[in-house]
Amino acid sequence: MVNITHKSNTLRIAIATATVKVSKKETIEAVEQRRVPKGDVFEFARAAGLLGVKKTSDVIPDCHPLPVEFTAISYDIKDLSIIISVEVHTIYKTGVEVEAMHGASVTALTMYDMLKPIDKGVEIESIKLLKKSGGKTDFNPLDFMGLKAAVIVCSDTISSGRGVDQSGKIIVSRLETFGIQTQFYEVIPDEYDTIQEKTKTLAQKVDLLIFTGGTGLSPRDVTSDAVGPLIEKSINGIMETARRYGQERMPYAMLSRSVGGLIASTLVLTLPGSVKGAQESIDALFPQVLHVFKVIKGERH
Repeated sequence: MVNITHKSNTLRIAIATATVKVSKKETIEAVEQRRVPKGDVFEFARAAGLLGVKKTSDVIPDCHPLPVEFTAISYDIKDLSIIISVEVHTIYKTGVEVEAMHGASVTALTMYDMLKPIDKGVEIESIKLLKKSGGKTDFNPLDFMGLKAAVIVCSDTISSGRGVDQSGKIIVSRLETFGIQTQFYEVIPDEYDTIQEKTKTLAQKVDLLIFTGGTGLSPRDVTSDAVGPLIEKSINGIMETARRYGQERMPYAMLSRSVGGLIASTLVLTLPGSVKGAQESIDALFPQVLHVFKVIKGERH
């Protein structure tokens, strides 16, 4: 199975269709009038389709078991075709497109089985995904290609040459996956005045300013203390999200003092200095946090 532990839960929706085609009008009439010898085709097939959605991970080896929170199965008759539509919702880390397609296929197969005694020309014509939403589907990298970023590593050890930066490099690399180029990258010591000066300078030059390091509780962890007073509009939900994400993976994330908000139109984030902490913070916040740039431009949707 693909590792999805780094992903966040979001509302995910998929709609799939399948088409069952019969060979004569009398078959359609028997279905509509509930005269098929094996029973009510619509209701039997719907029950089978619901079960098919729920049991997808049991028969498709690489599918993750997930909470199916809504399923609707509907039918549309056009000439000699019965078009099945299956809509599935979940709030989870991965999508439900396979669940919707599996439900549509089981519904179609159940119809085929019930109709074959009265119509030897029944066919299943197509099973396809019609629509999906949630997760990466809703993110268009082209919307953020023009953003400029700066990544600043706050560390006495690294700035003095006694260590090698990994967290900052990981952040730069991850930003590239979202189409964001880092124009400024620098390592500075854990000095309050230095951090404040760097914040004031770069907030005028970039759209996204990320600090890594100095968000903990040791005496030299002053990044959040230095950056916090400069933030003009706090966005508390950003770091609440990052801490909740981290807490689900390790018990000490609650101790992070990371802050986030706007200085003019620049989004400023202070992230942990550990490799794991920085990476998990990016996983928790991106790409959805980039929506802030649409909001501040008046693009609400």
